[in-house]
Amino acid sequence: MYSSNICLHPGCMKTALSNFDENGEILEANSYCYKHHPAPEDIKAKIYKYIQEHDKIVGLNANGLTFKNIDLTNKRFYGCCFHHCIFAGIRSTGFRSRISSFDYAVFTDCNLIKSNMQYTSFAGAKFIHVLFTGSDMILDNFTGLSSFQSSFDDSDLYSSRFINAKLVDTSIRNCNIRQTIFYNLEQQNVSFRMSNTKEANFDEKGSALFMGDDDYDKSAI
Repeated sequence: MYSSNICLHPGCMKTALSNFDENGEILEANSYCYKHHPAPEDIKAKIYKYIQEHDKIVGLNANGLTFKNIDLTNKRFYGCCFHHCIFAGIRSTGFRSRISSFDYAVFTDCNLIKSNMQYTSFAGAKFIHVLFTGSDMILDNFTGLSSFQSSFDDSDLYSSRFINAKLVDTSIRNCNIRQTIFYNLEQQNVSFRMSNTKEANFDEKGSALFMGDDDYDKSAI
């Protein structure tokens, strides 16, 4: 699991970025967040290099960094922190995550098809033009998610949570949503066609089940 050390800057409560030894390996040591780091471009370059050179990444804290147009194909992240990160133009297949956190991260114009993410949190995150088609996203946390023109089609979302989520022009077609929770859902033009909606958990407020959505798969009820 990533280190939860607090930034060394007085009064800052953000978690510190990962630090590295002379061999480029992650250290369990106190450090700074990106804003207060004495050499922000240097530490950012070290984190980018570490991700580029490793397929299995454990305990990395990249809180607040921006990742643009990089290839994360078959990268495996375990216990990593990407709070408040920006992911733009990512085109990857087979991205894997376990017990990692992308809380309040922003994903825009990303193609992350056939990802495999379990026990991963996207609380408060924002998806804009993001494709997770054909992914396994099991026991994940999407509480407070805002999703715009994005797709989870053909994915396994078993027992994940979309609580207080806002879904606009988002497709959840042909998905396994058994025991998936959709509570206090704000939705516009959302399709659950061919998904097993009867086995999901919807509440009355704001759910497709009670709004008479013409694109809702009533045959599954």
